[in-house]
Amino acid sequence: MELKLKNKVAIVTGSSKGIGAGIAKAFAKEGAKVVVNYASSKENADNVVREISQDGGTAIAVQADISKFEDIKRLFEETKSTFGKLDVLVNNAGVFRTELLDEITESSFHLQVNTHLMGPILSIQEAVKAFGESGGSIINLSSTVSQNPVPGFMVYSAAKAGIDNATKVLAKELGSKRIRVNVIAPGITNTEGNHEMGIIGGEVEKQMVPLTPLGRIGQPEDIAKVAVFLASEDAGWVTGERITVSGGLL
Repeated sequence: MELKLKNKVAIVTGSSKGIGAGIAKAFAKEGAKVVVNYASSKENADNVVREISQDGGTAIAVQADISKFEDIKRLFEETKSTFGKLDVLVNNAGVFRTELLDEITESSFHLQVNTHLMGPILSIQEAVKAFGESGGSIINLSSTVSQNPVPGFMVYSAAKAGIDNATKVLAKELGSKRIRVNVIAPGITNTEGNHEMGIIGGEVEKQMVPLTPLGRIGQPEDIAKVAVFLASEDAGWVTGERITVSGGLL
């Protein structure tokens, strides 16, 4: 069976753990050479690279804080110097804060918006420069709360709604360059971050599972399968779309 991403080069931001790690591993299994980006979790990123290598794939780990433009430029420079090209960009890096209105500060606002919205936009600028004449695929990660927000998620929800809309605009702007831009909106997913915040294994999970038509929380692999589709030629006629991957929970 032909590998769906054979000889493609992909950057997956924030891929040292969670959904990003799932996407990086799935891409590598389908033949892509993967740049595993991390901000601070070097050990976790190295573990992802090691797992990919042991499975016969190719990957490197590159540190870069996606909220900083100089780091973004270095990420793309290292990708080009190592692999010579770029075909796929996955904007997955994220930070998460639960804050009610009176708890929001200037720094907490910029931390989330810079990471979830400004960083992806600046990364897309660099990706467009790096893509060849055959174009490329850009996959942004959003969330179900971009359309169905809940208390305490205001800044996060607003930033994710921003990336939803940026995706649609950029799909129209970049279509003539053969660059496809789509967005995946996961629901509650079994990640390290959600465990640390008590979302998985706590009351939130107990409340969400009965409301989910498919009766369980998501796994990184569930999101990764859709990312592989969007990165591949199977999605060659798909751009500007928001695909919700939540087991039916909206």
